[in-house]
Amino acid sequence: MTSTLTDAPIFDPDQWQLTEQQAHLGQLARELGQSRFADRAVKYDREASFPTENFKDLHESGLLGICIPADLGGHGADLKTYMLTASEIGRYCGATALTFNMHVSSCLWTGPLADDLSLEADVRAELESGRKRHYQRIIEDGAVYAQPFSEGGAAAAGKVAFGTTATRTDGGWLINGKKIFASLSGHANFYGALCTELKDSNDTPSRRNTMYVAVPANAEGVRVEGEWDPLGMRGTVSRTLIFDNVFVDKEALLMPRGVYFSAAKEWPHMFMTLTPSYMGIAQAAYDFTVSYLRGEMPGTPPVKRRMYPTKQLAVAQMRIMLEQTKSLWFQSITEARTSPDKESLIRAWTAQYTVMENANEIAQLAIRTCGGQAMLRSLHLERLYRDSRCGALMLPWTAELCMDMIGKAALYEQGESDE
Repeated sequence: MTSTLTDAPIFDPDQWQLTEQQAHLGQLARELGQSRFADRAVKYDREASFPTENFKDLHESGLLGICIPADLGGHGADLKTYMLTASEIGRYCGATALTFNMHVSSCLWTGPLADDLSLEADVRAELESGRKRHYQRIIEDGAVYAQPFSEGGAAAAGKVAFGTTATRTDGGWLINGKKIFASLSGHANFYGALCTELKDSNDTPSRRNTMYVAVPANAEGVRVEGEWDPLGMRGTVSRTLIFDNVFVDKEALLMPRGVYFSAAKEWPHMFMTLTPSYMGIAQAAYDFTVSYLRGEMPGTPPVKRRMYPTKQLAVAQMRIMLEQTKSLWFQSITEARTSPDKESLIRAWTAQYTVMENANEIAQLAIRTCGGQAMLRSLHLERLYRDSRCGALMLPWTAELCMDMIGKAALYEQGESDE
Protein backbone atom coordinates (compact mmCIF):
# COMPACT_ATOMS: atom_id res chain seq x y z
CA MET A 1 0.00 0.00 0.00
CA THR A 2 1.51 3.31 -1.11
CA SER A 3 0.75 6.21 1.17
CA THR A 4 1.61 9.85 1.69
CA LEU A 5 0.05 9.89 5.15
CA THR A 6 1.91 11.68 7.90
CA ASP A 7 0.80 10.29 11.26
CA ALA A 8 3.83 9.20 13.26
CA PRO A 9 3.73 5.73 14.84
CA ILE A 10 2.63 5.42 18.45
CA PHE A 11 5.84 3.52 19.12
CA ASP A 12 8.69 4.72 16.92
CA PRO A 13 10.51 1.61 15.62
CA ASP A 14 13.98 3.00 16.35
CA GLN A 15 13.24 4.53 19.74
CA TRP A 16 11.35 1.47 20.99
CA GLN A 17 13.62 -1.04 19.22
CA LEU A 18 10.87 -2.77 17.29
CA THR A 19 11.52 -5.67 14.96
CA GLU A 20 11.14 -5.24 11.20
CA GLN A 21 7.90 -7.20 11.34
CA GLN A 22 6.50 -5.03 14.13
CA ALA A 23 7.39 -1.86 12.25
CA HIS A 24 5.94 -3.17 8.98
CA LEU A 25 2.64 -4.39 10.41
CA GLY A 26 2.25 -1.22 12.46
CA GLN A 27 2.71 0.90 9.35
CA LEU A 28 0.22 -1.22 7.42
CA ALA A 29 -2.39 -0.84 10.18
CA ARG A 30 -1.70 2.89 10.49
CA GLU A 31 -2.13 3.47 6.76
CA LEU A 32 -5.39 1.54 6.68
CA GLY A 33 -6.61 3.41 9.73
CA GLN A 34 -5.76 6.86 8.50
CA SER A 35 -6.84 6.41 4.88
CA ARG A 36 -10.02 4.36 5.41
CA PHE A 37 -11.06 3.52 8.96
CA ALA A 38 -11.07 7.08 10.37
CA ASP A 39 -13.68 8.42 7.95
CA ARG A 40 -15.93 5.36 8.29
CA ALA A 41 -15.84 5.45 12.10
CA VAL A 42 -18.41 8.28 12.15
CA LYS A 43 -21.03 6.14 10.40
CA TYR A 44 -20.41 3.06 12.52
CA ASP A 45 -20.73 5.12 15.69
CA ARG A 46 -23.87 7.00 14.65
CA GLU A 47 -25.67 3.90 13.40
CA ALA A 48 -24.21 1.41 15.89
CA SER A 49 -23.41 -0.63 12.79
CA PHE A 50 -20.66 -3.20 12.32
CA PRO A 51 -17.47 -2.17 10.44
CA THR A 52 -17.94 -4.71 7.65
CA GLU A 53 -15.95 -2.68 5.11
CA ASN A 54 -12.99 -2.46 7.49
CA PHE A 55 -12.90 -6.22 7.91
CA LYS A 56 -12.80 -6.64 4.14
CA ASP A 57 -9.78 -4.33 4.10
CA LEU A 58 -8.18 -6.28 6.94
CA HIS A 59 -8.59 -9.47 4.93
CA GLU A 60 -7.22 -7.98 1.71
CA SER A 61 -4.22 -6.56 3.57
CA GLY A 62 -3.47 -9.89 5.23
CA LEU A 63 -4.00 -8.53 8.75
CA LEU A 64 -7.00 -10.78 9.34
CA GLY A 65 -4.46 -13.59 9.65
CA ILE A 66 -1.88 -11.65 11.64
CA CYS A 67 -1.42 -14.39 14.28
CA ILE A 68 -1.80 -17.35 11.94
CA PRO A 69 1.55 -19.16 11.49
CA ALA A 70 3.48 -18.16 8.38
CA ASP A 71 3.53 -21.72 7.01
CA LEU A 72 -0.28 -21.66 7.05
CA GLY A 73 -0.54 -18.34 5.20
CA GLY A 74 -0.46 -15.76 8.00
CA HIS A 75 2.08 -13.35 9.44
CA GLY A 76 2.99 -15.53 12.42
CA ALA A 77 2.86 -12.56 14.80
CA ASP A 78 3.36 -13.10 18.52
CA LEU A 79 1.31 -11.42 21.24
CA LYS A 80 3.49 -8.31 21.45
CA THR A 81 3.53 -7.78 17.69
CA TYR A 82 -0.24 -8.16 17.51
CA MET A 83 -0.76 -5.74 20.41
CA LEU A 84 1.42 -3.05 18.84
CA THR A 85 -0.36 -3.43 15.49
CA ALA A 86 -3.84 -3.32 17.01
CA SER A 87 -3.04 -0.14 18.95
CA GLU A 88 -2.56 1.65 15.61
CA ILE A 89 -6.03 0.56 14.50
CA GLY A 90 -7.49 1.82 17.78
CA ARG A 91 -6.33 5.36 16.98
CA TYR A 92 -8.75 5.58 14.09
CA CYS A 93 -11.67 3.35 15.02
CA GLY A 94 -11.93 1.90 18.50
CA ALA A 95 -14.79 -0.42 17.57
CA THR A 96 -12.81 -1.91 14.69
CA ALA A 97 -9.80 -2.49 16.94
CA LEU A 98 -11.93 -4.11 19.63
CA THR A 99 -13.80 -6.43 17.27
CA PHE A 100 -10.52 -7.19 15.49
CA ASN A 101 -9.24 -8.39 18.86
CA MET A 102 -12.18 -10.76 19.26
CA HIS A 103 -11.35 -12.27 15.87
CA VAL A 104 -7.58 -12.40 16.32
CA SER A 105 -7.87 -14.03 19.74
CA SER A 106 -9.21 -17.17 18.06
CA CYS A 107 -5.88 -17.41 16.22
CA LEU A 108 -3.62 -16.10 18.99
CA TRP A 109 -4.97 -18.48 21.63
CA THR A 110 -4.90 -21.52 19.36
CA GLY A 111 -1.60 -20.55 17.71
CA PRO A 112 1.37 -18.79 19.38
CA LEU A 113 0.02 -19.11 22.92
CA ALA A 114 -1.01 -22.77 22.65
CA ASP A 115 2.35 -23.61 21.07
CA ASP A 116 4.03 -22.59 24.33
CA LEU A 117 1.93 -24.91 26.47
CA SER A 118 2.98 -28.36 27.67
CA LEU A 119 0.36 -30.61 26.08
CA GLU A 120 0.05 -34.34 25.64
CA ALA A 121 0.95 -35.48 22.12
CA ASP A 122 -2.59 -36.54 21.23
CA VAL A 123 -4.06 -33.26 22.51
CA ARG A 124 -1.53 -31.23 20.53
CA ALA A 125 -2.24 -33.23 17.39
CA GLU A 126 -5.98 -32.60 17.83
CA LEU A 127 -5.34 -28.88 18.38
CA GLU A 128 -3.13 -28.53 15.31
CA SER A 129 -5.46 -30.48 13.07
CA GLY A 130 -8.45 -28.40 14.09
CA ARG A 131 -6.84 -24.99 13.80
CA LYS A 132 -5.67 -25.62 10.24
CA ARG A 133 -9.27 -25.85 9.08
CA HIS A 134 -10.20 -22.61 10.77
CA TYR A 135 -7.08 -20.76 9.64
CA GLN A 136 -7.73 -21.78 6.04
CA ARG A 137 -11.21 -20.23 6.18
CA ILE A 138 -9.75 -16.97 7.43
CA ILE A 139 -6.91 -16.76 4.90
CA GLU A 140 -8.82 -17.93 1.84
CA ASP A 141 -12.38 -16.80 2.50
CA GLY A 142 -11.95 -13.89 4.89
CA ALA A 143 -14.01 -15.70 7.53
CA VAL A 144 -14.54 -13.62 10.67
CA TYR A 145 -14.50 -15.29 14.08
CA ALA A 146 -16.19 -13.78 17.13
CA GLN A 147 -15.26 -14.52 20.73
CA PRO A 148 -18.40 -14.47 22.90
CA PHE A 149 -17.08 -14.55 26.44
CA SER A 150 -19.27 -12.91 29.08
CA GLU A 151 -22.29 -14.60 30.61
CA GLY A 152 -23.30 -12.18 33.33
CA GLY A 153 -21.76 -14.24 36.13
CA ALA A 154 -18.36 -15.09 37.55
CA ALA A 155 -17.25 -17.41 34.73
CA ALA A 156 -15.60 -14.69 32.64
CA ALA A 157 -13.52 -13.71 35.68
CA GLY A 158 -12.33 -17.31 35.99
CA LYS A 159 -14.16 -18.04 39.26
CA VAL A 160 -16.58 -20.75 38.09
CA ALA A 161 -17.18 -22.95 35.06
CA PHE A 162 -18.81 -21.41 32.00
CA GLY A 163 -22.57 -21.80 32.01
CA THR A 164 -22.60 -22.41 28.27
CA THR A 165 -22.26 -26.18 27.89
CA ALA A 166 -21.15 -28.64 25.22
CA THR A 167 -22.75 -32.01 25.85
CA ARG A 168 -21.25 -34.95 24.02
CA THR A 169 -23.42 -36.58 21.38
CA ASP A 170 -22.89 -38.76 18.32
CA GLY A 171 -20.36 -37.06 16.04
CA GLY A 172 -19.93 -33.92 18.12
CA TRP A 173 -21.60 -31.80 20.78
CA LEU A 174 -24.85 -30.01 21.57
CA ILE A 175 -24.19 -26.40 22.60
CA ASN A 176 -26.56 -24.64 24.99
CA GLY A 177 -26.18 -21.29 26.70
CA LYS A 178 -26.25 -17.53 26.50
CA LYS A 179 -23.44 -15.01 25.95
CA ILE A 180 -24.00 -11.34 26.72
CA PHE A 181 -22.09 -8.38 25.26
CA ALA A 182 -21.16 -10.76 22.45
CA SER A 183 -19.28 -8.52 20.03
CA LEU A 184 -19.81 -9.17 16.30
CA SER A 185 -23.20 -10.78 16.97
CA GLY A 186 -24.99 -11.19 13.65
CA HIS A 187 -21.85 -10.31 11.68
CA ALA A 188 -19.28 -13.03 12.38
CA ASN A 189 -19.15 -16.22 10.34
CA PHE A 190 -18.24 -18.29 13.39
CA TYR A 191 -18.70 -17.77 17.12
CA GLY A 192 -15.68 -19.03 19.06
CA ALA A 193 -17.57 -20.00 22.18
CA LEU A 194 -15.97 -20.92 25.48
CA CYS A 195 -18.11 -23.61 27.03
CA THR A 196 -17.95 -26.42 29.57
CA GLU A 197 -17.86 -29.92 28.11
CA LEU A 198 -20.21 -32.42 29.75
CA LYS A 199 -20.22 -36.19 29.27
CA ASP A 200 -23.99 -36.12 29.75
CA SER A 201 -26.69 -34.00 31.40
CA ASN A 202 -25.76 -35.35 34.84
CA ASP A 203 -22.08 -34.43 34.62
CA THR A 204 -20.75 -31.82 37.10
CA PRO A 205 -19.40 -28.67 35.37
CA SER A 206 -15.69 -27.99 35.90
CA ARG A 207 -13.43 -25.17 34.71
CA ARG A 208 -10.86 -27.81 33.77
CA ASN A 209 -13.28 -29.08 31.12
CA THR A 210 -13.56 -25.75 29.31
CA MET A 211 -13.66 -26.14 25.53
CA TYR A 212 -13.31 -23.58 22.77
CA VAL A 213 -15.52 -24.38 19.77
CA ALA A 214 -16.35 -22.48 16.58
CA VAL A 215 -20.12 -22.45 16.20
CA PRO A 216 -21.22 -21.59 12.64
CA ALA A 217 -23.35 -18.47 12.65
CA ASN A 218 -25.89 -20.14 10.37
CA ALA A 219 -26.25 -23.28 12.50
CA GLU A 220 -29.76 -24.20 13.56
CA GLY A 221 -30.48 -22.96 17.08
CA VAL A 222 -28.18 -19.92 16.92
CA ARG A 223 -29.93 -16.60 17.35
CA VAL A 224 -29.13 -13.00 18.26
CA GLU A 225 -31.39 -11.06 20.56
CA GLY A 226 -31.83 -7.59 22.05
CA GLU A 227 -31.08 -4.03 21.06
CA TRP A 228 -27.65 -2.42 20.86
CA ASP A 229 -27.61 1.27 21.72
CA PRO A 230 -24.68 1.81 24.14
CA LEU A 231 -22.69 4.84 25.26
CA GLY A 232 -19.55 3.93 23.34
CA MET A 233 -17.90 1.23 21.22
CA ARG A 234 -21.16 1.22 19.32
CA GLY A 235 -19.76 -0.46 16.21
CA THR A 236 -18.95 -3.65 18.11
CA VAL A 237 -22.66 -4.63 17.90
CA SER A 238 -22.38 -6.69 21.08
CA ARG A 239 -25.89 -8.12 21.28
CA THR A 240 -26.93 -11.20 23.24
CA LEU A 241 -26.13 -14.54 21.62
CA ILE A 242 -28.26 -17.63 22.26
CA PHE A 243 -27.25 -21.25 21.63
CA ASP A 244 -30.33 -23.47 21.78
CA ASN A 245 -29.42 -27.14 21.35
CA VAL A 246 -26.97 -26.28 18.57
CA PHE A 247 -25.23 -29.30 17.08
CA VAL A 248 -21.58 -28.87 16.08
CA ASP A 249 -19.40 -31.67 14.75
CA LYS A 250 -15.85 -32.48 15.80
CA GLU A 251 -14.42 -30.15 13.16
CA ALA A 252 -15.77 -27.21 15.16
CA LEU A 253 -13.06 -27.68 17.79
CA LEU A 254 -10.70 -24.74 18.30
CA MET A 255 -9.21 -25.88 21.62
CA PRO A 256 -9.71 -29.39 23.02
CA ARG A 257 -10.99 -29.80 26.55
CA GLY A 258 -8.58 -28.44 29.15
CA VAL A 259 -6.32 -26.46 26.80
CA TYR A 260 -8.00 -23.13 27.51
CA PHE A 261 -7.83 -23.83 31.26
CA SER A 262 -4.07 -24.39 30.91
CA ALA A 263 -3.63 -21.29 28.77
CA ALA A 264 -5.52 -19.10 31.24
CA LYS A 265 -3.23 -20.29 34.04
CA GLU A 266 0.07 -20.32 32.18
CA TRP A 267 -0.46 -17.37 29.79
CA PRO A 268 -2.30 -14.73 31.88
CA HIS A 269 -1.09 -11.92 29.58
CA MET A 270 -3.60 -13.27 27.05
CA PHE A 271 -6.24 -11.30 28.95
CA MET A 272 -4.51 -8.00 28.09
CA THR A 273 -5.57 -8.13 24.45
CA LEU A 274 -8.40 -5.64 25.01
CA THR A 275 -5.90 -2.91 25.88
CA PRO A 276 -4.49 -2.03 22.41
CA SER A 277 -7.79 -0.41 21.39
CA TYR A 278 -7.55 1.94 24.37
CA MET A 279 -3.84 2.58 23.94
CA GLY A 280 -4.72 3.83 20.47
CA ILE A 281 -7.59 5.95 21.80
CA ALA A 282 -5.28 7.59 24.35
CA GLN A 283 -2.84 8.52 21.58
CA ALA A 284 -5.67 9.79 19.38
CA ALA A 285 -7.06 12.07 22.11
CA TYR A 286 -3.62 13.57 22.68
CA ASP A 287 -3.06 14.01 18.93
CA PHE A 288 -6.44 15.75 18.58
CA THR A 289 -5.57 18.24 21.31
CA VAL A 290 -2.20 19.15 19.84
CA SER A 291 -3.65 19.54 16.36
CA TYR A 292 -6.57 21.63 17.64
CA LEU A 293 -4.42 23.99 19.68
CA ARG A 294 -2.05 24.44 16.73
CA GLY A 295 -5.00 25.42 14.50
CA GLU A 296 -4.54 22.37 12.28
CA MET A 297 -7.69 20.36 13.00
CA PRO A 298 -9.80 19.78 9.86
CA GLY A 299 -13.30 21.14 10.20
CA THR A 300 -12.31 23.96 12.56
CA PRO A 301 -11.08 27.51 11.88
CA PRO A 302 -7.27 27.75 11.56
CA VAL A 303 -6.99 29.59 14.88
CA LYS A 304 -4.01 28.90 17.13
CA ARG A 305 -4.64 28.53 20.85
CA ARG A 306 -1.28 27.19 21.88
CA MET A 307 0.09 30.42 23.36
CA TYR A 308 -1.99 30.27 26.54
CA PRO A 309 -0.15 28.91 29.63
CA THR A 310 -3.22 27.02 30.80
CA LYS A 311 -3.34 25.14 27.49
CA GLN A 312 0.37 24.39 27.62
CA LEU A 313 0.13 23.02 31.15
CA ALA A 314 -2.82 20.83 30.23
CA VAL A 315 -0.99 19.39 27.23
CA ALA A 316 2.05 18.75 29.40
CA GLN A 317 -0.16 16.85 31.86
CA MET A 318 -1.64 14.80 29.03
CA ARG A 319 1.78 14.05 27.55
CA ILE A 320 3.18 12.89 30.90
CA MET A 321 0.20 10.60 31.41
CA LEU A 322 0.50 9.27 27.85
CA GLU A 323 4.22 8.54 28.19
CA GLN A 324 3.70 6.80 31.53
CA THR A 325 0.94 4.68 30.02
CA LYS A 326 2.94 3.76 26.93
CA SER A 327 6.04 2.83 28.90
CA LEU A 328 4.27 0.61 31.41
CA TRP A 329 2.17 -1.07 28.72
CA PHE A 330 5.15 -1.65 26.44
CA GLN A 331 7.18 -3.17 29.27
CA SER A 332 4.35 -5.48 30.22
CA ILE A 333 3.70 -6.82 26.72
CA THR A 334 7.45 -7.19 26.19
CA GLU A 335 7.85 -9.51 29.18
CA ALA A 336 4.67 -11.49 28.42
CA ARG A 337 5.45 -15.21 28.53
CA THR A 338 4.27 -18.48 30.03
CA SER A 339 4.28 -18.81 33.82
CA PRO A 340 5.27 -15.21 34.65
CA ASP A 341 6.49 -14.47 38.15
CA LYS A 342 4.42 -12.46 40.62
CA GLU A 343 6.09 -9.13 39.85
CA SER A 344 5.44 -9.52 36.13
CA LEU A 345 1.82 -10.45 36.77
CA ILE A 346 1.29 -7.46 39.05
CA ARG A 347 2.77 -5.29 36.30
CA ALA A 348 0.31 -6.79 33.81
CA TRP A 349 -2.66 -5.97 36.02
CA THR A 350 -1.22 -2.51 36.64
CA ALA A 351 -0.75 -1.93 32.91
CA GLN A 352 -4.30 -3.08 32.20
CA TYR A 353 -5.71 -0.72 34.84
CA THR A 354 -3.51 2.16 33.71
CA VAL A 355 -4.38 1.94 30.03
CA MET A 356 -8.11 1.67 30.63
CA GLU A 357 -8.28 4.48 33.18
CA ASN A 358 -5.74 6.83 31.60
CA ALA A 359 -7.30 6.61 28.15
CA ASN A 360 -10.47 8.09 29.61
CA GLU A 361 -8.59 10.60 31.76
CA ILE A 362 -6.63 11.85 28.74
CA ALA A 363 -9.85 12.14 26.73
CA GLN A 364 -11.46 14.12 29.57
CA LEU A 365 -8.49 16.48 29.71
CA ALA A 366 -8.64 16.85 25.94
CA ILE A 367 -12.26 18.01 26.06
CA ARG A 368 -11.58 20.46 28.90
CA THR A 369 -8.51 21.84 27.14
CA CYS A 370 -10.03 22.19 23.68
CA GLY A 371 -13.26 23.69 24.98
CA GLY A 372 -16.84 23.74 23.74
CA GLN A 373 -16.19 22.72 20.15
CA ALA A 374 -14.68 19.47 21.37
CA MET A 375 -18.15 18.34 22.46
CA LEU A 376 -19.59 18.64 18.95
CA ARG A 377 -20.31 15.38 17.18
CA SER A 378 -18.88 16.86 13.98
CA LEU A 379 -15.47 16.26 15.57
CA HIS A 380 -14.24 12.87 16.73
CA LEU A 381 -13.00 13.76 20.21
CA GLU A 382 -16.39 13.21 21.83
CA ARG A 383 -16.46 9.70 20.34
CA LEU A 384 -12.98 9.02 21.72
CA TYR A 385 -14.24 10.09 25.14
CA ARG A 386 -17.30 7.82 24.99
CA ASP A 387 -15.32 4.87 23.68
CA SER A 388 -12.60 5.35 26.29
CA ARG A 389 -15.07 5.08 29.16
CA CYS A 390 -15.94 1.48 28.22
CA GLY A 391 -12.50 -0.06 28.80
CA ALA A 392 -12.51 -0.22 32.58
CA LEU A 393 -15.73 -2.27 32.52
CA MET A 394 -14.50 -5.13 30.36
CA LEU A 395 -14.00 -8.64 31.71
CA PRO A 396 -12.04 -10.60 32.66
CA TRP A 397 -9.78 -7.82 34.01
CA THR A 398 -12.04 -4.90 34.88
CA ALA A 399 -10.47 -1.95 36.70
CA GLU A 400 -11.95 -3.13 39.99
CA LEU A 401 -10.76 -6.71 39.55
CA CYS A 402 -7.26 -5.47 38.69
CA MET A 403 -7.09 -3.45 41.88
CA ASP A 404 -8.35 -6.41 43.89
CA MET A 405 -5.76 -8.75 42.37
CA ILE A 406 -2.91 -6.25 42.80
CA GLY A 407 -3.73 -5.63 46.46
CA LYS A 408 -3.99 -9.31 47.34
CA ALA A 409 -0.84 -10.25 45.44
CA ALA A 410 1.14 -7.49 47.15
CA LEU A 411 0.08 -8.53 50.65
CA TYR A 412 -0.03 -12.32 50.37
CA GLU A 413 2.42 -14.91 49.15
CA GLN A 414 1.04 -18.04 47.51
CA GLY A 415 -0.67 -20.26 50.06
CA GLU A 416 -0.84 -17.63 52.80
CA SER A 417 -4.07 -16.88 54.65
CA ASP A 418 -5.18 -15.19 57.86
CA GLU A 419 -6.73 -18.30 59.37
